[in-house]
Amino acid sequence: MTSQRIHPDGLLSGLRIVDLTRLLPGPLATQQLADLGADVLKIEERHGDPARHMGPPAGNSLAFQMVNRHKHFATLDLKQEPDRRRLLALAAEADALVESFRPGTLGRLGLGWETLHAANPRLVLCSISGYGQDGPYAQYAGHDINYLALAGVLHPIAQSGGVPVVPNLPLSDVLGAQAAATGIVAALLHARVHGTGVHLDVALADAALSANPLALAAANAGREIEPPGQGLLNGGAPCYGLYPCSDGLYVAVGALEAKFWRTLAEGLGLPELAAQHWSQGLKPGSAASHAIRSTVAERFAGATRDEWLARLEPLDCCVTPVLRQAEALAHPLFRARCAAGAFPVPGGAERLWAAPAQRVAGHAFAPRREAQSIGRDDPPGWPA
Repeated sequence: MTSQRIHPDGLLSGLRIVDLTRLLPGPLATQQLADLGADVLKIEERHGDPARHMGPPAGNSLAFQMVNRHKHFATLDLKQEPDRRRLLALAAEADALVESFRPGTLGRLGLGWETLHAANPRLVLCSISGYGQDGPYAQYAGHDINYLALAGVLHPIAQSGGVPVVPNLPLSDVLGAQAAATGIVAALLHARVHGTGVHLDVALADAALSANPLALAAANAGREIEPPGQGLLNGGAPCYGLYPCSDGLYVAVGALEAKFWRTLAEGLGLPELAAQHWSQGLKPGSAASHAIRSTVAERFAGATRDEWLARLEPLDCCVTPVLRQAEALAHPLFRARCAAGAFPVPGGAERLWAAPAQRVAGHAFAPRREAQSIGRDDPPGWPA
């Protein structure tokens, strides 16, 4: 049973976060804190976060709404001295301030770390940037594809011919958001224990660089990750990969352990393959391995995806459907766990949502408030 001492409004209830970020990484980080109960005040310029205008509805786009729920919204023009004083007053009463300007911008505005720390010694400042607050690339512009490329992440994400593929997921942005949220919580704990805040330097390129321990292990062994179709995890082993079914839909097979592969082989009606596994001498990427993959692919092509799932899911052999996002949000797993859901919006439609991954056991999550209009909570201040 969940302890009744947990505050019903969230684990971070009572914490105040000033959010100066925009677009994706910073807003996603602060939304995670807001989802966990922190009081997040998002400060925008008069025209608003550019993400507000990245699609419909005008001025409060769906892209913006996906990373800005549970926040308060106010406007300041930090080029004006009165508004800089207002921000400093807010920071003096806050627990953390999160920003994603080009490194050095806050300092040029007279709101650098030294000034903020003097106004509030316990304040945590989290600066999110592409390449970090220092170093030779600090002032360079970039986007997700640049950070992934520089960090060595794009190179192994390739087609069978070795051509790199751009993933349809902003990996460094999402990884950076998670790093920022985790770092902020750690720094807040430090401030509470030791009485002083810190300045966090979160670089999106660093987040990408540190996110692939298997590639790091390969580098320490003096080699690269195997080319596509040659390694254990990139298509070189029949026990791990994607297989099309007769209806053109796919299943994902992750039978990395021999016991799951044996069960899968029996379930597919191919018991002769039960001992043909990488852990028992079948070399990933070998001709024998690809031949077995072809045999498995031919068998999967003989029935629809749902027919295979009905047969294999009860066997617990690491086989799942490859779902579109809308299908995933409606899947019984995520609906039963309140990890995803929908609520009605004007016009008879539904707004789909995904919950934060960190939830207290036994506590169901549901969004309480969508992202609001620019300046909804002006004049800037902390809610009573």
